[in-house]
Amino acid sequence: MGSGQVTDWQGKNVTVAGLGVSGIPAAKVLHGLGATVTVVNDGDDARARAQAAELEALGITVRLGDGATLPEGTELIVTAPGWKPDKPLFAAADEAGVPVWGDVELAWRLRGPDAAPWLAVTGTNGKTTTVQMLASILKAAGLRTAAVGNIGVSLLDAVLGEEQYDVLAVELSSYQLHWAPSLRAHSAVVLNLAPDHLDWHGSMEAYARDKGRIYEGNRVACVYNVADKATEDLVREADVEEGCRAIGFTLGTPAPSQLGVVEGILVDRAFVEDRQKNAQELAEVSDVNPPAPHNIANALAAAALARAFGVPPKAVRDGLRAFTPDAHRIAHVADVDGVAYVDDSKATNTHAAEASLAAYESIVWIAGGLAKGAAFEELVAKSAKRLRAAVLIGADRGLIREALARHAPEVPVVDLDRTDTGAMLAAVQEAKGLAQPGDTVLLAPACASMDMFANYNQRGDAFAEAVRELGAGA
Repeated sequence: MGSGQVTDWQGKNVTVAGLGVSGIPAAKVLHGLGATVTVVNDGDDARARAQAAELEALGITVRLGDGATLPEGTELIVTAPGWKPDKPLFAAADEAGVPVWGDVELAWRLRGPDAAPWLAVTGTNGKTTTVQMLASILKAAGLRTAAVGNIGVSLLDAVLGEEQYDVLAVELSSYQLHWAPSLRAHSAVVLNLAPDHLDWHGSMEAYARDKGRIYEGNRVACVYNVADKATEDLVREADVEEGCRAIGFTLGTPAPSQLGVVEGILVDRAFVEDRQKNAQELAEVSDVNPPAPHNIANALAAAALARAFGVPPKAVRDGLRAFTPDAHRIAHVADVDGVAYVDDSKATNTHAAEASLAAYESIVWIAGGLAKGAAFEELVAKSAKRLRAAVLIGADRGLIREALARHAPEVPVVDLDRTDTGAMLAAVQEAKGLAQPGDTVLLAPACASMDMFANYNQRGDAFAEAVRELGAGA
């Protein structure tokens, strides 16, 4: 189907791979455009059958229990982003010369001629916060915008809905980028790169390559993290439009063509006249909520994208001041007996946990869960000097315990041999006994939550409830 926009879908045979949050809307949109749609799905449970009935009532064919066989006559596959590239369905499509798109690619192809440009964000950690900061800054500049993609409004809704936008703040996962070959953003950022989802991508190299797709064809700016050379390497490797600039962000003093921090002020040496000599004040570090180092980095990345779009400095400051982070992202829950309790349940991998631990000086660390193949040696070695003690929970807590024994043998460790949801209350009570006034009890698990909880939100809620019980009994 080429690389451009598709205007005539009438009668085209499209297979949608996967029911769910992206598959069902894609199937409905394509059916509405006149395509002949078949949805295939691996599962055949009660929920899938109910979803299938909804689609079949519209005239869409649904095949449950067989997501491997390519339906006869398929001209295009639109896949849910989570479907792994090594699935037999995609091997069959490749052999038959059938292209495979994700929902992001579909949205990109369906944009109208006057569509809003995309400011795109990816990275191992910090994507959602950065996109929300960016949307807040753009709104402060008086622009019609929304946080879309892997967050909030779906891209299909944003592209095809009645609401008109001036610009979109787009969060993209590595899965989505893998299936979006023709995406060309106005400007984009890779916030950071650390091993994650390697079971899906197959290798760190493949993961980085998919992240780097976000820079392909950028028109104005490719924003990278000065402290993470891998992100700059992706910029160097990208094929961009002539005149597109490489813009760095740093927590230190910025060089020309960078944004950074000088004496507690976020400054811009990229989008100013005579950037060799001048810098533009954007905001104060205290305008960033919370002002943890990794969150300041997120703010600088958001500011860089906004400035690339021509947003004035005042809007950066006003947007950051107006921004409120989502729950479970380094959220201060309470102070009890002089000890701060902080919920960063969203720190589901070692890279995120390292950033969280770096924000505090003396920590009683609550960690553990499903490791997803992660190693904890480097995390513990880097964070050991900040640890007052550790309380470990979850199925793979032993891996963290072993890393602590090797790299922080002087740190007291409580190993809670239980994986029920009530373990969180016990963990918080143990942490209270270990903490001293001025310390921070930090839930930064460095692991996924599904061994004990439905998701990281439930885990964070359990932590907050346990802290409230402490406060009530204080």
